Amino acid sequence: MSRLLSIDYWNKRYLNNDFSWDTGSITAPLQHYFDQIKDKQTYILIPGAGNAYEAEYLVNAGFENVFVCDFAQTPLKNLQKRCPQIKPQNLMQMDFFKIESLKFDLIIEQTFFCAIHPSLRNKYFQKAASLLKAKGKLVGLLFNDSLNADKPPYGGNKEEYVNYFRDYFKIKIYENCYNSINPREGRELFINLEKINK
Repeated sequence: MSRLLSIDYWNKRYLNNDFSWDTGSITAPLQHYFDQIKDKQTYILIPGAGNAYEAEYLVNAGFENVFVCDFAQTPLKNLQKRCPQIKPQNLMQMDFFKIESLKFDLIIEQTFFCAIHPSLRNKYFQKAASLLKAKGKLVGLLFNDSLNADKPPYGGNKEEYVNYFRDYFKIKIYENCYNSINPREGRELFINLEKINK
């Protein structure tokens, strides 16, 4: 299986309702963070977004520059049905690592990192930093749990992750999440990382 898996792989998982990570709505940690953002013109990217309840929440809250990226077409169509006011050009069915010529103030992490092969983790942070404007932020949740070694979701831990991002980001918040949903309680880290300008 490809380290990046494939469009077909992810599309089949959605078509077969094989997405146990899907919570059915935005989760409290990100909702609370979004509610603190005052600038509705903020450019936001949600990579590997799946059904993208976070994007739906943001658009309904008046954010105008919300971009969603996913390998699979099915969840993007699901989002467009639920949230027809999202700009169609902001729905990107593509590989996150191939996004070019766009810059964001904020990238949101919600179960994408655990879906990519661990060998790509350093590249993930490098790519995220390259897509952010000066002082841009990578904010969201990472699993602090072993999970799976042979298929998504891949696990990891707080000590490991620092080795991947220390060259690209400085820590604003990097701690155990206090308001995880019940199935993830004690198993998540909340991250707020600011791009290091070189």
